[in-house]
Amino acid sequence: MKREIIQTQDGSTTIHLPEWEESYHSKHGAIQEAYHVFIKSGLELFPNNPISILEIGFGTGLNAFITYLEANKTQQTIDYVGVEAYPVLEEEALQMNYVVELHAQEEQEIFTDMHQSTWEEKRAIATNFNFTKRQQFFQDITDVNQFDLIYFDAFGFRVQPELWSLEIFQKMYSALKIGGVLVTYACRSSIKKAMIESGFTVEKLPGAPGKREMLRATKN
Repeated sequence: MKREIIQTQDGSTTIHLPEWEESYHSKHGAIQEAYHVFIKSGLELFPNNPISILEIGFGTGLNAFITYLEANKTQQTIDYVGVEAYPVLEEEALQMNYVVELHAQEEQEIFTDMHQSTWEEKRAIATNFNFTKRQQFFQDITDVNQFDLIYFDAFGFRVQPELWSLEIFQKMYSALKIGGVLVTYACRSSIKKAMIESGFTVEKLPGAPGKREMLRATKN
């Protein structure tokens, strides 16, 4: 499938798949979407606490890198696991302009390391940040009571509805600890219904620029 690197409206780049008319991040702004959905609506619920995060759709590494930068500011201890079935090529990922756009040139080595690190190998990329990439289909996730927070950043329902199914959200519910939270950019009634049927308490929140609403689900 053809892949193009495009610039989003906030100046940051993403990968676009013309055949699907789908991108890895919002065309309205990759970085601002990541901060709004995953940091403001997710990570900031757990200030100062050591937490474990599961990312569904590691992709270009943007969410992982921003989370690292936030942890670096506060010295919050984070154990981060990014799951990806079809990894982005290293040369594609390293063409992303996130390091420059985030004014984090001193952390270029960390972003590069995230993409060069061995799959399935847990690494301490900083004293307070453990990082693991797993090449795995989302359907094959079997974690139980392992995570405080899930970044659910799969491709959209329009192109991959099977990734937004009851089966997947049951796996997400099992993977979270009690009190754990899942955040996603999506807000479709069928997705909300699947989350509720999985056992989650679900709330709608204002969406990132270009999107009216998003969902946050909690395991009580």
